[in-house]
Amino acid sequence: MRTEKYMDEEIMVKKGIKALIKELGPMEAIRFINMPRRKRLESVRRHREWQKHLDKERFLDQVFG
Repeated sequence: MRTEKYMDEEIMVKKGIKALIKELGPMEAIRFINMPRRKRLESVRRHREWQKHLDKERFLDQVFG
């Protein structure tokens, strides 16, 4: 089995930006980097809905039973 080494973060960022600029061009690469991140509210809402309908005793029996 082969061990993998992670490259230094600074080198990784430089290579990533260089690849983006090469493929997208400088303007689109900057636009891509500055894209806003989506908030994960939908997953929180979905989880709360799941909890609301959860039969806790049955669930715990399934997990630990």
